[in-house]
Amino acid sequence: MPNILEVRQLVKHYGSFTAVNGVSFEIQAGEIFSLLGPNGAGKTTTISILSTLFPPTSGDAFVDGHSVITDALAVRRLIGIVPQEIALYEELTARENLNFWGTLYGLSGGALKSRVEEILTQIGLLDKASGRIKTYSGGMKRRVNIGVGLLHRPQLLFMDEPTVGIDPQSRRAILDMVLELNRQGMAVLYTTHYMEEAQELSHRVGIMDHGQMIAIGTVKELTRQVGETETLRFQVADAGAAAQFTALLQGTAGITRATSTGDEVSVMVPHAAEAIAPIVTQATEAGLKIRSLDVQEPNLEAVFLHLTGRALRD
Repeated sequence: MPNILEVRQLVKHYGSFTAVNGVSFEIQAGEIFSLLGPNGAGKTTTISILSTLFPPTSGDAFVDGHSVITDALAVRRLIGIVPQEIALYEELTARENLNFWGTLYGLSGGALKSRVEEILTQIGLLDKASGRIKTYSGGMKRRVNIGVGLLHRPQLLFMDEPTVGIDPQSRRAILDMVLELNRQGMAVLYTTHYMEEAQELSHRVGIMDHGQMIAIGTVKELTRQVGETETLRFQVADAGAAAQFTALLQGTAGITRATSTGDEVSVMVPHAAEAIAPIVTQATEAGLKIRSLDVQEPNLEAVFLHLTGRALRD
């Protein structure tokens, strides 16, 4: 299939700091490509360049043949952007937000009204469209944020860590939405630091670290290179506790990698079933209270609840 995006040797300097260092990759039409890496890897800077928010120091990128440097207006017509930060007006309703952003995309009249209703249905918020954004949960805000990026039917959608800081149910809804968009033919560039999201969603994955692309391939190809791992996500009291928990786990035998975002700690391990008990024990001995565990295997959740002395809910 033809490439919808071609990225060629992108570099971005901020003074003496290099945020992106010679990044190259391509995305085929109809493909989900994930940029996987820790915070500070250069993922958001890369997306900002590709969405024409600011120019690269050197290099170029092309969306359906249009340069992000010399043909930015044409690029903007072809892409949709779902930023990491919520870009909505809190005092407006979901429908009012979509109407506002739709007019900026050049929609009007009956076409705008019809498209807004389609988006509200697509993101599962038609029955709550009259509620002000400030009354929405984090997951609902994220869904409206995605809806804004879809209004003008882009050929390529940029999604910058859209599941950060939301509950497991909302995360599941967003991942299902991404898969459905792709089934409808949309190409997606998805950034995340969750290995399991990249594994589930992606046709191919690019691993970034310190501004560089260190590996590109299918999930199977990368698994053969680095070995198979599973990811456990623990929610603790606050960001401070998460940072303490992460520091505690880093360097521990049997832990491949531990990172934190907000009050959530992601832990990559070779075998989740074997890792839960020692991880919870370490947290308990350090005086850290784990509020919840996000894991798809029900038996592992049962183990966690047993270890933390909680009763399973009916």
